[in-house]
Amino acid sequence: MEEAACISYDNAIEELRAREYPMLQGTTYLDHAGTTLYSKSLIERFSTDMISNLYGNPHSASNASQLTTRRIEDIRLRLLKLFNADPQEFDLVFVSNATAGIKLVMDAFRDQEKGFWYGYHRDAHTSVIGVREVATEHQCFTSDAEAEEWIERQDDGVARPGLFAYPAQSNMNGRRLPLDWSRRIRTRKQGVYTLLDAAALVSTSPLDLGDADNAPDFTVLSLYKMFGFPDLGALIVRQASAPVFDRRRYFGGGTVEMVVCLKEQWHAQKADSLHERLEDGTLPIHSIMALDSAMNVHEELFTSLDQVSKHTTFLAKTLYEQLSALRHGNGESLCQIYQDPASTYGDARTQGPIVAFNFRNQHGGWVSNAEVEKLAAVKDVQLRTGGLCNPGGIASSLGLAPWEMRENFSAGQRCGNDNDIIRAKPTGMIRVSFGAMSSLKDVNLFIAFVSEFFVQRSLPVVTSPITSVDLDPPLQSRLHVESLSVYPIKSCAGFSVPPGIQWGVRPEGLAWDREWCLIHQGTGAALSQKRYPKMALIRPSIDLDKGLLRIELVGALRNTTRTHEITVPLSADPRLFKIDAVYRNANARVCGDSISAKTYRSSEISSFFTQALGVACHLARFPAVSNASGSSRHSKAHLQKYRRAGAMQIPGAFPDAVPITPGACVPKRILLSNESPILTISRSSINRLNELIKAEGGKAAQAEVFRANIVVAENPVYPPGLEDPYAEDDWRYLQIGQQYFELLGACRRCQMVCIDQQTAEKNQEPFVTLSKTRRFDGRVFFGEHTCHVPFEDVSTPFGQNPTITVGDVVRSYRDDEVHQYDHLQALVG
Repeated sequence: MEEAACISYDNAIEELRAREYPMLQGTTYLDHAGTTLYSKSLIERFSTDMISNLYGNPHSASNASQLTTRRIEDIRLRLLKLFNADPQEFDLVFVSNATAGIKLVMDAFRDQEKGFWYGYHRDAHTSVIGVREVATEHQCFTSDAEAEEWIERQDDGVARPGLFAYPAQSNMNGRRLPLDWSRRIRTRKQGVYTLLDAAALVSTSPLDLGDADNAPDFTVLSLYKMFGFPDLGALIVRQASAPVFDRRRYFGGGTVEMVVCLKEQWHAQKADSLHERLEDGTLPIHSIMALDSAMNVHEELFTSLDQVSKHTTFLAKTLYEQLSALRHGNGESLCQIYQDPASTYGDARTQGPIVAFNFRNQHGGWVSNAEVEKLAAVKDVQLRTGGLCNPGGIASSLGLAPWEMRENFSAGQRCGNDNDIIRAKPTGMIRVSFGAMSSLKDVNLFIAFVSEFFVQRSLPVVTSPITSVDLDPPLQSRLHVESLSVYPIKSCAGFSVPPGIQWGVRPEGLAWDREWCLIHQGTGAALSQKRYPKMALIRPSIDLDKGLLRIELVGALRNTTRTHEITVPLSADPRLFKIDAVYRNANARVCGDSISAKTYRSSEISSFFTQALGVACHLARFPAVSNASGSSRHSKAHLQKYRRAGAMQIPGAFPDAVPITPGACVPKRILLSNESPILTISRSSINRLNELIKAEGGKAAQAEVFRANIVVAENPVYPPGLEDPYAEDDWRYLQIGQQYFELLGACRRCQMVCIDQQTAEKNQEPFVTLSKTRRFDGRVFFGEHTCHVPFEDVSTPFGQNPTITVGDVVRSYRDDEVHQYDHLQALVG
């Protein structure tokens, strides 16, 4: 259809809307993929039908009952005709919705003697995916290419029946999948049937089942998505595939000829038609009568589904082009549209009338969908946000790995709640979908709504801990990040962050740092290298690709167990943990704090660590299930800064203090670290310390013994001789890349620094030399406790997900330097 013709058709739709859809007055309805709208004429005609005729239960022989039976069978045939389905080749079963039709098919396969294999496409609706839970085997096809490869692969045969299910159209982004898969699977995969979820497709487009040899074995529909009313679904079954239901065991009223239950138990099923065997109980007779009115009115108003398809395709193409063109004042694109590479807006063969997207602000950060929905509600714009009942499509489009989704769930993320941006990734998307009665006015009103509230016309205003400063990191500096380390299991070996990896910075410290610990089974105390030096030979590593914490034994510990490596999911799935603690104390003790760490259920995990260290212990996690456990920990009292009148203030730097008054204590949240979120040391200081150690004939200390998270060093591109040992004693703030950090105070050292992290052997150094050169007020200090200074404005990507990287440029600020820079004045209260 030419655009001019579409516009003419749209004008007719506007006139029709005023007459037939009074509920649209003053609102913009853009959720037709959820359900389309019923017309005034449909309700009036149905009402007239109900008033004019007497319909009885079809299981009786009265005149009213016989009228009901005749009407139902006529409507059944008419609905089959709508899809060009020959009643000699197909039967139609009325169900409450498409999900009920899927469950009918599932029941038939579940009752197979040998069970069944189930395959489904990643774009499947949640209801289609749910079938896997009763299958003997199941497989998710993660792409069209994977499905094509499976279809083309010649199999030797299957040991049990199979069912492959997929959507004709994705309910997430509207992309249309190949309808010829059913024919090809039937040809090449003996014993494998096909289930087509056509609910989204037929809401606006025709489906031709004229060739039974090429048609799916089972097709499910949602009739309310087509007509708005009645709330009814349908299952269309190829007659050749009907024997699959022969093993169905359940029967309901109306599906049997006779039932015997006294002394003998047997029944005789109805055999005249498949739908008689499957439509358990009394049919929703009045809804089926309404369906007749719905088909009549739909044909009168919109002519055919083909015409609806042309109209809605044009609207979707128009919206797609206009959303794609929206730009902020700085030229940044507003919309991230989730279009499949194989689909084209304007081509009804590949793309339906759905546009799925998210908004970015002018900094490139994500806009919360919860905020979009709240504003939409205020402006009476009806749309859909969240997971869209399409978990596979959402995960692949948003780049969410399974472990991330489980981790998000463990952190409290649920479909529809406000927690919809986690680690700078949205957890859902916005969906706009069109129906037969949609118009260009809907498109224009939505674009106006988006432009008013989400297009930022002015240039970006920097809001950061250091206001009026360029958000780009310093290009040149004497210092850089030499290494980053995290210690996933408290007191075990560290994991070095590989160069080039953006590593997350959380309020509690670097991502994954000291979230786990080993707990003594008897006392409930957390194990430490001070008492168990061989913990240094337990090497955890973070595998973000697979979402795993890998734990390997090295050195002398490799001879203590049969297994040298185990893995633990990064996600805090509650099913992994014991409900009740098995050690004596309900609360574990970590550095003097009582915590509620949860132990892992697996005896294999407990045995692994117990055998390695020779002490009965469990692996535990803190926080194990959620941050709302009531057992949060904070930095130690001697590190809690005091704010006073005229003292330096960092907007957003003190999230735990509510409210803060002059002289009030400001603790920082920590997990299982000893005293503070992050520990920073200087390579220059390590080098000076080692010079002193070697001058006395001792063995130089490796940086690992200090168990620091961040090692700052002089940039190798600068000339030699610029080292400035112990300069960190005077540092007040650090800028690392695009992030800012506050130094809280020097780290008090103990003899644990004498444990060689490669061999677990104890030495005298470096503690002896430290005690001679770094003792102040009777305590030995080396390194600086540190915390991240979050951005007040979390609209930028580096505000939503703060990260630092090995090699980042570092700029230091002393107290006396802060007031010398205009862009640091925000630090001064």
